[in-house]
Amino acid sequence: MSLKVTVVSDAAEAPYEQVRAQIADQARSGALPVGYRLPTVRGLAEQLGLAANTVAKAYRALESDGVIETRGRNGTFVAPAGDAAEREAAAAAAAYAHRVHRLGLDHASARAVVEDALRATYGSS
Repeated sequence: MSLKVTVVSDAAEAPYEQVRAQIADQARSGALPVGYRLPTVRGLAEQLGLAANTVAKAYRALESDGVIETRGRNGTFVAPAGDAAEREAAAAAAAYAHRVHRLGLDHASARAVVEDALRATYGSS
């Protein structure tokens, strides 16, 4: 198993977002197993022909999302799936529930707003 990332220079998405999304997809699908060691920021930047700051920005976003974890000088690894991401999603859901309650939306309206947002993000399914 190895990391496969390609960056399309004329794509609508910024290069760091392309890197972030591809690593996240591979980690969540299992193509990159938990504990898989990612290349260094500089190494991946050189491989992709990107600035190190671009890859660093992608790694920071992935770490914030709980997809990867940095272990100091030991490197950057694919994190156990779900833990941090599920905690963050639960916190966001709780904040949303409190907010829509204060706004006076009923359950059905609150769910409809979420469904619309999910369809806008993931497409209809």
